[in-house]
Formats: sequence, structure tokens, C-alpha cells
Amino acid sequence: MTELLSTIFESLRELVASGVKSIPAILAAIIILFLTRYLSQFVRGLATRISEKSVRSKSLQLLIAKIADIATWIFGVLFAAVIAFPGLRLGDIVATLGLSSVAIGFAFQDIFKNFLAGTLILLQEPFRIGDQIIVGDFEGTVERIDVRTTKIRTYQGERVLLPNSEVFTSAVQVQTAFDSRRTDLAVGVDYNTSLPEATDILERIIKGVEGVLQDPEPEIDLVSFGDSSIDFLVRYWTRSQQKEVRVTKTRAILAIKQALDDANISIPYPIRTLYFYNQDRYSDYLPKSRDREQNSI
Repeated sequence: MTELLSTIFESLRELVASGVKSIPAILAAIIILFLTRYLSQFVRGLATRISEKSVRSKSLQLLIAKIADIATWIFGVLFAAVIAFPGLRLGDIVATLGLSSVAIGFAFQDIFKNFLAGTLILLQEPFRIGDQIIVGDFEGTVERIDVRTTKIRTYQGERVLLPNSEVFTSAVQVQTAFDSRRTDLAVGVDYNTSLPEATDILERIIKGVEGVLQDPEPEIDLVSFGDSSIDFLVRYWTRSQQKEVRVTKTRAILAIKQALDDANISIPYPIRTLYFYNQDRYSDYLPKSRDREQNSI
């Protein structure tokens, strides 16, 4: 019994001694982590200043700053771990991270996929913050491009978070990619209308509408013989922002309607012609036997 107690006390003494010996290393590791905090802020600020001078995209600037911050913390934590546990070798840490990355990769594959897609979007810049885009059923203004999601604000004032992988693999319509955008406005006139006169009126009116650009010039095309009207297509250009397109279209409709009314040119309603037949007289569709029965009666 005495020998057992002696062994226990000896083990406790060695444990306490090893703990006391490791206190300086642990304190050094804590100091390193404390310094890593300020180092990460410095590196983040430096990366931000450099990216602002070399990169135009605001989102890409934020991405570079985040990567620099995360990389600094990873380096600081690994260095602190090596200092706190002298027996821990850097090769063992790398091997452990390699095995862990496989499990983490399977568990967070969607996150990594969105991260990679977001990085590619930021690098390629198919659209920028402030652009108005259409992705699937969603349409709005790009507010922010993060490493995982693209945030857009719809015209109804709603925020939509789109996964970057979906944005990257889908067809994206960038409505503000260029300074101007064309609108095609259909106008139908009565068949009794003088087409040259209607063309001159439409051309004159659309050029005078506020918001319609003169370069490229508006165009008036005759496109079809409709069921109840001859159809024109008024093609004009405006600034590419959705509000400018919408407001200008309203002005164009009001101006065209007023001008056609002043010229006594009607915009006809849909017309349907109905033909009525005497079924007793036109009974060819009836079976012969039935025809004979009717004739006998």
C-alpha cells in the first residue's frame, strides 16, 4: 500500500512539475495570440489600402482584406500551438489539417462551392455593385457580393440572397451593363389610317418625349397586319436604369395617344366577325339517316 501511494505521489509531482515548466510556453502562446489580433488588423488595413489602389471592385477589396485577416490568424494560431506544445511538430499539424480537410470538405461542400463561385464572380466581374440584374425569377439592384451569397434589392424593396453557385451557373441578364437600353412599344392603328401619316406622327412624337435619347435615333417599323389593326413598333433608347425606362415609357404612351387622338387616328379594339347560318338549311353535317327522318317529318 505504501508503495502504491508513493507511486501516485511521484506521478502527481511529475505532472505538477511538467505543468509548471509549461507555464512560460503557455504564457508565450497567449502573448502571441494577443499580438496576432493587432497584427491581423494591421495586415487587413494594409491589404485594404493596396487593393483600393489596384482593384476597382469594392466587393473584391473586401474579399482580399478578409483573406489577409484569416491567413494572419491561421499563422498566429499555428505558431502559438507550436510554442505552447514544444513536442508538437509543424508536420504533424499539417497532416492533421490534411485529414480534417477531407471531412470538412464533405460536410461543407456547399459552402466551399459558393465560396469558389463568389471568388470567381469577384475576379471576373460580370456585374458590379449597383448594377440591375435578372437571375431566374429575381430582378433587382446588386447591393453586395459576399464570398457566399449575392445580395440584391428588388424593385419592391425586398432583399434576396442568391447563392453564388446559382448565380455563377445561371444565365444572368445585366440590364445596366451599358449606358442605354432599347424599348419596343407596340402601337396598332385602324386599317383606314394613312400609314405614311401615322409613321410621321409617331416619329415626331417619340423624338420629343422627355427621356428618349436621340443617339441612337428612334425607329418606327411596320411589323404586321393584325386581326383588327395594322401594327407599328416604336423602338427608342433610354438610360439603362429601370426607373428611367419605366417613366419614359409612360410618357411615350401618353404622348402617342394624345397625338393620335388629335389626328383622328383610332386605336381599334379587338374585332371579331360572327357568321350565323340557318341550321335547318345547312345540314350537311347530319347523318343521312337523320336527314331522311327530318325530310319525312
